[in-house]
This record gives sequence, C-alpha cells and structure tokens, in this order.
Amino acid sequence: MKAIELIKELNEGAITPERTCDTVKAGNPERELSRVAVSMFATVDIVRRVKEWGADMLIVHEPTYYDHMEVINVETDVIAAKRALIEESGIVIYRYHDNMHFREVDAIAEGELHYLGLTGKLEKTQYSASGLFVSDTPVSALDLAERMKKDLGIAHPRIAGARDAKGTRIATCFGTPRGVMELLQSKDIDIVLTGEVCEWKIAEYARDAAALGMNKSLIVMGHIGSERDGMRLLTERMKKKYSSFETRYFECGEVYTYND
Repeated sequence: MKAIELIKELNEGAITPERTCDTVKAGNPERELSRVAVSMFATVDIVRRVKEWGADMLIVHEPTYYDHMEVINVETDVIAAKRALIEESGIVIYRYHDNMHFREVDAIAEGELHYLGLTGKLEKTQYSASGLFVSDTPVSALDLAERMKKDLGIAHPRIAGARDAKGTRIATCFGTPRGVMELLQSKDIDIVLTGEVCEWKIAEYARDAAALGMNKSLIVMGHIGSERDGMRLLTERMKKKYSSFETRYFECGEVYTYND
C-alpha cells in the first residue's frame, strides 16, 4: 500500500472542512509502506526515533512547524534545522487533524474516553471541536484527575472550581477548541475537560462558580495529554486493519518537565 492510499482510507467517513490542515507535510506520498509510525507531534526526537525504527510514514495530529496551517513567515534556525532533518530522513509526514475531529464520533474524544475507562454516551454540541459525554456513573473532578494520572499518564492535571462535587455531564473540549467558556457557563454542564485555556478568564470563572456553591469544574489536562490517546486508539485500529505494513505508536511525552 502507498502512503496516499492509506491517507484516502483513513479519511473515509470524515467531513473534511473546505480549508483543512490535513495535508502531507514532507516526503513522497507515492512511497510504498512497510512501517508506519503514529504520534502526537513530529518532534525532533520523534523524527529521529521513527527514522531509526525504519518508518516510511509518520502520522501526527498537530503541526510540525509551529503554526496551525503551517505558514512559515520567518525561516528561523530551528525551522531550517528541523526541515533538514526531516528531508534527510525521507519519511512521509501526514497531519491527521481535521478528519479525526470532523466525523460522526470525534475520534480524539473517543480515544481519550476509551483509555479513561468511562462508560456513557458521547454526543455532539453546538460548539466546534467539542462534545458532550454523559457518564453512566456520577464522577467528580478529583476522580477524573486521578484517573488521568493513572491511565493517561498526565503528570499534573489541574482542577479549577469544584473538586469533589459529582456530575454526569462532561464537556470534552480536548486540545484548544472554541466554546470552552460557553460550555462552562451552561447550566447543563458539570465538568469541562480541556487541553489548555486562558487562566485569567476561564479558570477564574470556574473558581468563582464553585465558591458561589455551583457544581462547576474545569480540568486542564495539557494539550498533549488531552489528545494523544486518540492517536493511541488510531494505532491499535490500524494494527488490526492493516497487515501489509507494521504500525507502531511513539510517545512524544508532555512538552513540560517538572521538579518533582
């Protein structure tokens, strides 16, 4: 199978927006595949590791060059060196972002909820790149944060607002989507999960809501922690579906390090 053929199959069932970032970022899409790597980011370390493994293709969820649409206005030393490393590797890099999110069931949210071990129903909301998960069992923000550390490997999930109050209606704003504040303000939402937010605006709203006796919680998971499990689940599904090439997930790790 060629890289371009795999891309076509991966995108079946998606509703691709007119302006999409899901394009081949490097390499020849006609390349035949024997090994396909999957990760959240094409970091310098990931490129080196998948090259050493012998990957023909690397599928990532986020930008390689620090801009959503990867428009490079200034060729910095970092960008030039990273581009040279990627070109030397010969690996096909494909960004699989919009077509993971824009489908009947958001594939990133599906992966996060799968590895958290939550059971319930994931529904659409009116806000882009987010969903509503109705849990079968009431959970608290503290319960969820502990699961995130144990099952998702997130070192420091941050809670703003109510820690112990239990709820069933959980907004899944994974990554950095629009609509986080609107969902937090909704009377129908108990807990909002997201990757990263403006603290002075959204986190402070959650803190004040809890101080006023309202059952409102915000959990900030970190961008990578809030989306990588969608890519992990993608890897497992590819392993089952494709036998003509080997598929392996590569963990890029959280972007921050800690002093504990």
